[in-house]
Amino acid sequence: MKKVLNVFAFCLVLVLLLFADEVFAHAFIDAEYAMVFTGYNDVQIPADDGTRFSLKDDIPQDAAFAPRLRPGFTFLKKHSLLLLAAPLTVYGEGTIDEDIVYRGKTFDAGSKVKSIYRFDSYRITYRYTFTDNNQFSLAAGITGKIRDAEIMLIGENVSAGKSNTGFVPLIHFMAQWKFNDKYSMLLDMDALASPYGRAEDALFALQYHYNEKTSLRLGYRILEGGSDGGGDVYTFALLNYICAGLTAEL
Repeated sequence: MKKVLNVFAFCLVLVLLLFADEVFAHAFIDAEYAMVFTGYNDVQIPADDGTRFSLKDDIPQDAAFAPRLRPGFTFLKKHSLLLLAAPLTVYGEGTIDEDIVYRGKTFDAGSKVKSIYRFDSYRITYRYTFTDNNQFSLAAGITGKIRDAEIMLIGENVSAGKSNTGFVPLIHFMAQWKFNDKYSMLLDMDALASPYGRAEDALFALQYHYNEKTSLRLGYRILEGGSDGGGDVYTFALLNYICAGLTAEL
């Protein structure tokens, strides 16, 4: 993760150098905190001869708490650069009804198994604002996402885990409808699908505009997706976020 943070820092410095006058006038920070509930979380590793099991039903996951931090800069009025750090770790525990073969290790039926599901996301987004007036804002762009994930099972006498770090390109979209001076509805999302998998991260929120520079929000975020990598990995999850956030212009 040190290399990832170094890349983000380099991009940030580059923008400051190229667009210093504009950047300092339009810098902002967005912070969010959420309670996360598992909708489904299905795993099979290896995908060709492992056991498909559920981290919701077979090894029930607890609710988790997840922070997010997204600083950003708007330059040349319509162009924005956003950086995101969104760590997530969900723990689970249960007594399994059937044998589970995971990463070549067998977890026996009737035994108690703990799970650790980690899905840390680091992103850089460029977006262009098409419309921004007193009532509507509409923007779109591209996101580069680095996913650092791990699924660990810990049994009474056996344990096994699988970690993976990879790059995923996504499409970014943002729409805001300000229906009066103080309140607006916000849709903010990154998403993309391919024959090998999909990823969606979408926020639906009601915003309260405290003043011209600060807004508060309450909303629902859905994080869904996964991959079917043939004989290597099968994992698909749906996570529901109940979240509160703050956006402030600096």
